[in-house]
Amino acid sequence: MQAPQILIVGLGQFGMALTRSLVAHGGEVLAIDRNPLRVEEAATFAAQALCLDAADEVELQRIAPARRDYCVCAIGDESRESSIIVTALLRQMGAPRVIARATDAVHERILTLVGAHEIINPDRAAGERMAMRLLHRGVLEMLPLGEDLVITELSTPTSFVGRTLTDLSLPKRFQVTVVAIRRNKGGRGVLILPSPHDPLEAGDILVIVSPPSSATDLLARL
Repeated sequence: MQAPQILIVGLGQFGMALTRSLVAHGGEVLAIDRNPLRVEEAATFAAQALCLDAADEVELQRIAPARRDYCVCAIGDESRESSIIVTALLRQMGAPRVIARATDAVHERILTLVGAHEIINPDRAAGERMAMRLLHRGVLEMLPLGEDLVITELSTPTSFVGRTLTDLSLPKRFQVTVVAIRRNKGGRGVLILPSPHDPLEAGDILVIVSPPSSATDLLARL
């Protein structure tokens, strides 16, 4: 299977971290930024890194965004104007999937108007996840799966230890489904498929999928 071709525009903290993670998981990334020091850093791990101004239509056209599977405009607070221009140019040049980073609600609306297929706000998402961790003890992570579902990583409550998933009847009682268990084996966390008849162990991390309201209902009762 051919690795996805991904263009990352903007190598600030978010763009650089995204590039590193994509490369680590097999993505083929072309990373660009106006800052030569950032480009030099990205060149040590990205398939290709170029120093150019993506808001310049001629320069952006030269790297053929339409040939990339995904184009991510990761430009943040340093230049909202450039973020909007780059997003619009990527759509104009036929990029098949444009994902743009927004820094606030107004920025998000403008990016929608210029044609971004998907808009992300990493700061807002991080704040929402941290809120759940602070409000509900034992929550390690909570991520949306579209608008109707969330996936939650939850430390096994003391009241669950020694009981089976059949005993707990979580789908019936709370509309949540345990899809995996992360268990410590030999000093490292191993992801295993849950058996409905095996008792849960202290230290297990439950990976559950549910509607958002069901997850918060379960957490409120623990």
